Amino acid sequence: MIKLDIKHCWLISVSLFYLTGCDLAGLASKPKPDPRLQDGLVYCSEGNPENFNPQTTTSSITLDASARQVYDRLINYNSTTQEFEPGLATSWQTSDDGLTVDLFLRQDVAFHHTSYFKPTRSFNADDVIFSFNRWRLKSHPFHDVAPDYPFVQTQQLNLLIDDITALSPYHVQIKLVQPSSSFITQLTTDYMVILSAEYGHYLNLVDKKEQIDVLPVGTGPFYFAQYIPDEYIRFKAHPNYWDGKSKLDQLIFDITPKSSTRLAKLVTGECDVIAYPIASEMEILQDKAGITLQSRNAENIAFWAFNTLKPPFDKPEVRRALTRAIDLQTILKTVYYGMAFPAKSVIPPSSWGFNPNLTLYDYNPELAKKELEAAGIKAGFEMEIWAPHIERAYNPNSLKMAELIKANLAAVGIRVNIVDYEWTTLRKKLAAKEHDSVLIGWSADIPDPDNYLRPILSCTSAILGNNRAGWCNPEFDTLLIKAQLSENRETRKDLYFQAQSILNQQVPIVPIAHSMSFLAKQDNVFKVNFSAFSAISFRETEKL
Repeated sequence: MIKLDIKHCWLISVSLFYLTGCDLAGLASKPKPDPRLQDGLVYCSEGNPENFNPQTTTSSITLDASARQVYDRLINYNSTTQEFEPGLATSWQTSDDGLTVDLFLRQDVAFHHTSYFKPTRSFNADDVIFSFNRWRLKSHPFHDVAPDYPFVQTQQLNLLIDDITALSPYHVQIKLVQPSSSFITQLTTDYMVILSAEYGHYLNLVDKKEQIDVLPVGTGPFYFAQYIPDEYIRFKAHPNYWDGKSKLDQLIFDITPKSSTRLAKLVTGECDVIAYPIASEMEILQDKAGITLQSRNAENIAFWAFNTLKPPFDKPEVRRALTRAIDLQTILKTVYYGMAFPAKSVIPPSSWGFNPNLTLYDYNPELAKKELEAAGIKAGFEMEIWAPHIERAYNPNSLKMAELIKANLAAVGIRVNIVDYEWTTLRKKLAAKEHDSVLIGWSADIPDPDNYLRPILSCTSAILGNNRAGWCNPEFDTLLIKAQLSENRETRKDLYFQAQSILNQQVPIVPIAHSMSFLAKQDNVFKVNFSAFSAISFRETEKL
């Protein structure tokens, strides 16, 4: 018999009563999900989620496992029609001065009934206020349960909202401190999920507040049933889902970090859908009968970030010289196999905010060597490149990329040590700014230029978010703020052009590539929502 280990239950409480979210009998034998089930679907995912609450993270693994399966948002964004659609709010309106947003809520929306909580009422305005105030107000009883709320803090939504009140059980009014051209769009993101206030009050009463993020209760198409780390997550169809019960009675996330293993499981039929096959696997998948590839636009950016808080990477002339030293064309061919295009900016050309007038730093090792010497960097200088050992849509092989850059830098007299941390450890160390440089990236949450800039390059994100360069430029931040305040697209476009010009001159990060993202599935699986601006969704999926 396998020895029981409490960590597999991943619960904060040690009370056996609250181990109901983990099947104890199943934990002893660790059953594998049965992919032959006709009433369910097996999705081979990349790794373990941090928890089951999108408010607390920007990790795509966590978002995929929770944002669109367990929860709903007030407003949805249709990436195909590029229009807003009703979610838990049936309609909304913004005042002429842009300072008041009224949301009219859907009635008779049921929360999940689970083994660990049985709600007694339907969704109403209290749930919206509870969910928003959790990340907005430090005085909220659940605010300190999570260490931070990176998306809303980076976007400064917690500062943008002045007040939120219920004018009736199904009418919420939000007062803003100042107009925001992207506020409604931000409400559609994966981070704007609605939690159960009643569940929160219950957990507060029994002093089990940490449970809210690991045993979730939402209104989404599936409810959480079971989680065994490193093995699988089991969801079951929400029988009273307001938009109609899923055609899948259950959904299983088979946790399979290695891409080649996911591919093998797809080919053998153990998985119905696999996440992010890498570019080198495309030829196999394209020629395999019974398997279909889905693609989505390259609304992402892979980049090399320098820790600008650490000498000599605090000098723009050093960063520019390092940029000239790397051969981007070889990286594109070797790492992406033609499935990406070179990045001139962090904003992709598909965005209306993309500045086409930027000048690329051409690969020129001789000039790079001279510039490094002029900046005081002598031959033999050592530096680290951190390369996460995880396959991402924007970077399918960061270790190979790091090796290529290492060879390039050796040619200009720099010795590189490649550091390969596990993803969770990497995130913690990056937050502590322990690195010299890191190969990482970003996938957009909303189709707004601001979402490519603020989350990874603003002063706020240097403290609270994903600004891995630690770079803070007040002039750059001022341009972003002015763009947010303007409703005129041409004005905003000009401001974003200026912001990108500053980046191009300062080079806190080196844009590398915008990569296509792919999903592979069995031919008998239909309607997987694989959107460029949201986590994966199986709400409408059918398996014949």
